[in-house]
Amino acid sequence: MPMQFRKNKKIGPFIFYFTQKGFSSWSFKLGPWSWNSRSRKNRVDLPGPFSWRQGSRG
Repeated sequence: MPMQFRKNKKIGPFIFYFTQKGFSSWSFKLGPWSWNSRSRKNRVDLPGPFSWRQGSRG
């Protein structure tokens, strides 16, 4: 199984993701709600091990 390089950098509510090839995507997290630029999905963290996701329409 090959090793993969992944790194993230958090600046305030923004999280930037990097791979070996460079910049990959970014996310915005505000409280329990977050949005990812690559998947364009909303996510809400719920109590316990649960979460709710909604994909983009288009």
